[in-house]
Amino acid sequence: MSEELYKKMAQSIIDGDPDASAALAREAIAAGIIHPLDAITKGFVIGVNTVGDAFGRGEAFLPELVMAGEAMKAAVATLDPELKRLGSERKMLGKVVIATVEGDIHEIGKSLVATMLGASGFDVHDLGVDAAPEKIIGKALEVNADIIAMSALLTTTMVKQKEVIEDLEKEGLRGKFKVMVGGAPVTRDWVKTIGADGYSEDAMGAVTVAKQLLETK
Repeated sequence: MSEELYKKMAQSIIDGDPDASAALAREAIAAGIIHPLDAITKGFVIGVNTVGDAFGRGEAFLPELVMAGEAMKAAVATLDPELKRLGSERKMLGKVVIATVEGDIHEIGKSLVATMLGASGFDVHDLGVDAAPEKIIGKALEVNADIIAMSALLTTTMVKQKEVIEDLEKEGLRGKFKVMVGGAPVTRDWVKTIGADGYSEDAMGAVTVAKQLLETK
């Protein structure tokens, strides 16, 4: 039964159907047979990856990517209260400020990482998309964050990741925060070039990287 439900969850994202994805998320919670985190990683994320891969191959286009993102958001919004309820007794691992950088409005990957970090025990402050460097740094200072996580899906906006790190250095704050970056065009070479502390290609990997960064902080 779980496998069938996972397939339907993935399909709801591929179809870009927020009503279906939210309904399936509610069904999973009501049935109590699937942990909300499994619903995300084994169900909905499979759909996200399928659409993302098709987009990368030129077989899907921006409208489909946006619709898949809306369906994913609806599923996560439905599962989020249950994730928080299940995780409410856990000790928070650390504080993360996360955003898609200025000039970039791609949300799906960043939101997924934020959800995974929150579900894994981090206190996550999500600034959304198109976040200016001063906004990111200001929030990190305000909440006394351990980690700043930045996503960029365009090669033209990747430079904003670099700008945030440069601003931290200028203000004498670089040692205060660990900086994680991600997004389709981001490579290990880019991470080294801009002096970031960590990078992951996917949401589950981002959780592992965040935990490792806390250990070295």
